[in-house]
Amino acid sequence: MERTWDAGRPVDLLGTLGPLRRGSGDPAHRSDAAGYRWACHTPAGPGTLALSAAGPRVTARAWGTGGDWLLQRVPTLLGESDDWSALDVSAVPVLDRTRRARPGLRLPSTGLVLDVLVPAILEQKVTGQEAWRSWKQLVWRYGTPAPGPDERLRVPPSAPVLLDIPTWEWHRMGVDLRRQRTIRAAAGVAARLEECVTLTPEAAVARLRVVPGIGAWTAAETVQRALGAADVVSVGDYHLPNVVVHLLTGRARGTDEEMLELLAPWAGQRQRVMRLVEATGIGAPRFGPRFAYPDIRAM
Repeated sequence: MERTWDAGRPVDLLGTLGPLRRGSGDPAHRSDAAGYRWACHTPAGPGTLALSAAGPRVTARAWGTGGDWLLQRVPTLLGESDDWSALDVSAVPVLDRTRRARPGLRLPSTGLVLDVLVPAILEQKVTGQEAWRSWKQLVWRYGTPAPGPDERLRVPPSAPVLLDIPTWEWHRMGVDLRRQRTIRAAAGVAARLEECVTLTPEAAVARLRVVPGIGAWTAAETVQRALGAADVVSVGDYHLPNVVVHLLTGRARGTDEEMLELLAPWAGQRQRVMRLVEATGIGAPRFGPRFAYPDIRAM
């Protein structure tokens, strides 16, 4: 199955879809010079989507029973309704330059909640490398081969499969008991959580937070990707407050409260500003050795 979509504007394919990929070894997401490939469970079944872009023109190919669903959602996935025209960052030269250099950057909207929720749960209270390793092992061990010609792609495990994974297998993948319980709780009400895509971002965050173990940070990370929420900020992140405060004030460290205060002038578009902040590639200064998280698998 194939379709072509003319966005009528530049399309930054890898920049837009980059937040969906969990590390360079993510078996469900792969990108290279040829484009971007994504394997997932859709409401119609498993599917694979392959995207390439040249200027405003996007070519999409899909495989599997979920292929047609994925093709229909290509414009939404790539931010067709994500309007950045009113965003003014001219007061911050580095952000203004980044926006001019990346005119095709948009917020992705997958329309799938569990697909982005599970890796977000795995990222709770651990380093990114630790979480990405667990996600990679989870998808390889319990996912299924993705439809289509790319043998390196895997469809992540469905909710019923997640519920059947025993505790000792989670442990072997480096996932502690608290995150195991949260994933099981989410998988048990997966159908209700998928309804979040029909809600406002605020209502979707509220519904997600009803699930034991899902807090403000995890709900925000999920809604940003599943709904393309333009104003939802991840509060409680280990790095983001430092990055935002450093970029906007020059200070090396900051708090969530300071970050939100600095983002207040862009109310309604704060997540778009956050994407620009990340796209600058500027990080906060580091002091001392890197944090070494204890390997759960050795306990």
